[in-house]
Amino acid sequence: MIGRGDWAVDNDLMKAMQVSASGLKAQTTRMRVIAENLANSASEASSPNEDPYRRKTVTFANVLDRTLDVEMVEVKKVEFDKADFGTRFDPGHPGADANGYVKTTNVNGMVEAMDMGQAQRTYQANLNVIDAIKSMSVRTLEILR
Repeated sequence: MIGRGDWAVDNDLMKAMQVSASGLKAQTTRMRVIAENLANSASEASSPNEDPYRRKTVTFANVLDRTLDVEMVEVKKVEFDKADFGTRFDPGHPGADANGYVKTTNVNGMVEAMDMGQAQRTYQANLNVIDAIKSMSVRTLEILR
């Protein structure tokens, strides 16, 4: 039989699992945006009046879940990076301006690779928390038998 104190421990473990799940969801969005940036990293203007792909960034927010009384992480917004586009001199390109320059994307593959590595580590850390909670719950149930 589980006593009142045992329920509080179990409830806290469930809260911790839900907080980690919110971290997984947020990092999944971040990895999707990074993948989109990388997929478009060779983008360039196709005409002088068009812009190439503009890099996207993810901003997170702490949000109080009043039902659980814990702070969760969620994606606050996905927005465009306001950094300038690059340029490449290629006067024969259909996207070249009057001076012969073609606008190139503002995606930097090295920055995206670093961001992806950080997103993967954070995702894995949240998975580790969920695994630890699962293991603790199983051990608690075994003790209470």
